[in-house]
Amino acid sequence: MSGSGAAGAASGPAPPAQEEGMTWWYRWLCRLAGVLGAVSCAISGLFNCVTIHPLNIAAGVWMIMNAFILLLCEAPFCCQFVEFANTVAEKVDRLRSWQKAVFYCGMAIIPIVMSLTLTTLLGNAIAFATGVLYGLSALGKKGDAISYARIQQQRQQADEEKLAETFEGEL
Repeated sequence: MSGSGAAGAASGPAPPAQEEGMTWWYRWLCRLAGVLGAVSCAISGLFNCVTIHPLNIAAGVWMIMNAFILLLCEAPFCCQFVEFANTVAEKVDRLRSWQKAVFYCGMAIIPIVMSLTLTTLLGNAIAFATGVLYGLSALGKKGDAISYARIQQQRQQADEEKLAETFEGEL
């Protein structure tokens, strides 16, 4: 069953991350940040659950769930015994970068809102950074200096023409 899923993934359309202009190394950096974020969420979530405060326990359980979702989305080979792992990973790969950014940042903020402790802040920092990396990729590449200079020159010319028109209108 997993062999047919891999064959279906190879024949399917390319993920939009390639269409958005993400380089291969940036894509791997985002995936690595996601895996490290999952590990930090899981460890911090376990530490957060060792308490008597119910909100800390809820935040810890949420962080462990975040870790599982991050691993499921970014590294489905870690969840190879979960039958739906490849399907979920393919659907997440089809999402645009800004959608992943909102999803990952939102997942990381919820435990911090539940229980603002150092453990939740440090545990969710890398998961939040994964969302930030995806958000930065959604912004696109930085423009070159020549195009910015050309745009600035066009704006100056337009401003000078408007200024000249106002002076001619007054005379």
